[in-house]
Amino acid sequence: QVQLVESGGGLVQPGGSLRLSCAASGSIFSIKAMGWHRQAPGKRRELVASIVSGGSTNYADSVKGRFTISRDNAKNTVYLQMNSLKPEDTAVYDCNVQGVLTTRLEFASRGQGTQVTVSS
Repeated sequence: QVQLVESGGGLVQPGGSLRLSCAASGSIFSIKAMGWHRQAPGKRRELVASIVSGGSTNYADSVKGRFTISRDNAKNTVYLQMNSLKPEDTAVYDCNVQGVLTTRLEFASRGQGTQVTVSS
């Protein structure tokens, strides 16, 4: 009932930038929170950044000052601007959205993931 379309991953050199996007569509009444997780090979999946409907944001310590999460409520889209990328940022990044459907049931959806590779 809710579809997430992610884009923006790819290969970038250390110190470079990438911008991830995730657009949610479907029977959405409202969105409470949107965020990004990542999982590197051999490591646990971790929260990178999140943003709630009021605009408050939360970041992993490892990305503070380098990554910025934002959202376009009119488009049900969340963005992750990633600057000063490091090799250790290499991972599959997936989008997560929580909200309420038009049926007034709550939902939590996760995207399929997009690969980010930081390498020279």
